[in-house]
Amino acid sequence: MNEVVQETVLSVEHITKRIGRKWIIHDVSFEVRTGEVFGFLGPNGAGKTTTIRMLVDLIKPTSGVIKVCGFDVNRQQEQALQYIGSIVENPEMYSYLTGWENLEHFARMQSGIDQARIQEVVNIVRLDRRIHDKVSTYSLGMRQRLGIAQALLGRPRLLILDEPTNGLDPKGIKEMRQFIHQLAAEGLAVFVSSHLLSEIQLLCDRVAIISSGRVLAVGEVDELIAGNSEHVVWGLNPAVQGKRILQKLDYCEIVDQPDTVLDDNLLAGLSPEAVVTRISKTHTSRAVERLVAAGVQVLEVHRINPTLEQLFLQMTEGESIE
Repeated sequence: MNEVVQETVLSVEHITKRIGRKWIIHDVSFEVRTGEVFGFLGPNGAGKTTTIRMLVDLIKPTSGVIKVCGFDVNRQQEQALQYIGSIVENPEMYSYLTGWENLEHFARMQSGIDQARIQEVVNIVRLDRRIHDKVSTYSLGMRQRLGIAQALLGRPRLLILDEPTNGLDPKGIKEMRQFIHQLAAEGLAVFVSSHLLSEIQLLCDRVAIISSGRVLAVGEVDELIAGNSEHVVWGLNPAVQGKRILQKLDYCEIVDQPDTVLDDNLLAGLSPEAVVTRISKTHTSRAVERLVAAGVQVLEVHRINPTLEQLFLQMTEGESIE
């Protein structure tokens, strides 16, 4: 991410939503800035879609404030919505028309969108070679890009994408990821809702983790992961004596089932004699001193950052993802 001060494009402040007697959203707050990809991650029924519908003024929050470029979405709809481009669920296109004809159709619904702007968004989404073909001949990835072209017609400051890689093959997912990064690099604020944990980790600069209508954490992906890094793999000689010493430390916990905290790649390369512990960063050096003082060789001290999936499961106490 850029080190320059980034302008807040979307501000969500303490929004709630009640439908009948049931509270769907509880006091959700976050912000999205220029030039970043912001991920919105949560299990099925967490409130992601409800939140997105409030962002684009399809439904009203029970309380709280949503602002886009300083304009209140609920009280200044026209000013706020002019800065938003969105694809909520699947992009709706006329399959019997060409891509260009679809864009012309949507351009007529907005003021100030001329042929030059249509060509500009076609170039942005890299559909220039197929834009005059019928949409019925497009792959799913091409349809997704055409949908983004439609969302970009009005020169938005904020692009909201609901599950943009859903249904794409690995090649399509990689292309979509590169494309979204390109849009953010050009200064667009991109808000991405997704259930693909690994994809959010690769795609997003920051993320909000939502569960049961509550935001559990908001922050940079790397910082959230590093801040929850308490697992250490030890290479010790002799291993049995070293493990015995670590077991006696009140600030260190031996992990008897490493497969519960390490991913498959790490497990595959794990030595049979390796010791896995849960220990904070501040206490690790104390443990090393105790081991060395007892004559144990410390061959390796490897702190393991959890994946976003492991972090999510910790925060939601094992709640399933979509």
